[in-house]
Amino acid sequence: MVALVLFGVFIICFVLTVPIGISLGVASISAIWYSDIINITYFAQKLTTAADSFPLMAVPFFILAGNLMGSGGVSRRLLDLATICFGRMSGGLALVTIAACMFFGAISGSAAATVAAIGTLMVPDMINKGYDKSFSSALIAASGGLGAIIPPSLSMVIYCVATEQSISELFLAGVIPGILLGLGFMVYSYFYAKKKGYSGAAHHYTLKEKLDIVWEAKWAIVVPVIILGGIYGGIFTPTEAAAVAVAYGWFIGTFIYKELTFRDLPKYLLQAAVITATLLVIIGTSAGFGSILTLARIPNQIANLILSLSDNTVIILLMINALLLFVGTFMETLAAIIILAPMLLPLIHQLGIDPIHFGLIMCVNLAIGYITPPLGANLFVACGVTGTPFSKICRSVIPFTISMILTLGLLTYVPQLTMFLPKYFMRGMALSQALAF
Repeated sequence: MVALVLFGVFIICFVLTVPIGISLGVASISAIWYSDIINITYFAQKLTTAADSFPLMAVPFFILAGNLMGSGGVSRRLLDLATICFGRMSGGLALVTIAACMFFGAISGSAAATVAAIGTLMVPDMINKGYDKSFSSALIAASGGLGAIIPPSLSMVIYCVATEQSISELFLAGVIPGILLGLGFMVYSYFYAKKKGYSGAAHHYTLKEKLDIVWEAKWAIVVPVIILGGIYGGIFTPTEAAAVAVAYGWFIGTFIYKELTFRDLPKYLLQAAVITATLLVIIGTSAGFGSILTLARIPNQIANLILSLSDNTVIILLMINALLLFVGTFMETLAAIIILAPMLLPLIHQLGIDPIHFGLIMCVNLAIGYITPPLGANLFVACGVTGTPFSKICRSVIPFTISMILTLGLLTYVPQLTMFLPKYFMRGMALSQALAF
């Protein structure tokens, strides 16, 4: 009955379009009022203690860093760099867009920021060169989702906070999957461009022009090196890396590229503050929600229910993927991670699956939700950027969705693709520490 009240009230609030953080709080208080399973004072304390987390400080910093670099000239230099690599191929502008999203995703950690930063620059140019408007919009919506997979990633930070896993390891686990997803988009875009007759850029860059573009982009290229190199080199934590990214993005945007001004800073600070405040409400109420779930032994009951249906790991992972894909269509990604990750973790432990591998599976699943209606957050951002009707983008995004699902299946059942870098890195760290000792 506790579960019935908890989820019943939550679903009613959700259907009534009550904000997700408020829905979690109302559902939790309703369950407490019905069963007195925990003291209301304890629930209030949870609201505060859940938000009092050092790793969570990375969230506003990465949001702010993405905004500063997107508006400070970094995204345009990355586009120029991608152009000299892919611009002359069939469908060159599409390939450049995907590559630029991969580069920018390695800076911002946000899917929506990637869509806005790269889409604003690339989609109008693609349309002017004869690319179908709905294809261009679907392309940027799908490619922007790579920002949630390629490290650093806000989704990964939230998963690790919710499950007490290593952010550094999950960041490493996202490198190969992010590249595979991007390559899948490139393969489809290349053959689509061949079919439609979208040729590459006519301009042939000389060696001097290529070197000039690389030199101009050097400040943007080193951002992932600074962030990830600093983390894995033991120079700073992921949270400190996010703060370094903010300082670096502001400095190069203001003093190197000179596309940011001091008057721009309050606007970007306010944007980061609003997003973070919303997220903290969700995190606080979800902590109380999770406490009630744990005391009612609901996660264990869910694990036992799934195991009663099948004890085959392949089948169970298939069911989990189906559940996450379904949830991603109507629930905001970070909220879904906060709610579902602790619920599914006992089952993952019983199956002997590495929590880091499962974290990557969950992040990819919910990244697909960025381009699946009715929620499809990236689809709405792309609509705003391009002015394309929502229904047309939904049809054009189907091949990209299929590509992501196929890659998800590969990552789910071939864990070596996900765990190779974390295991290799951890062995290297252990060896270096042993030699130092």
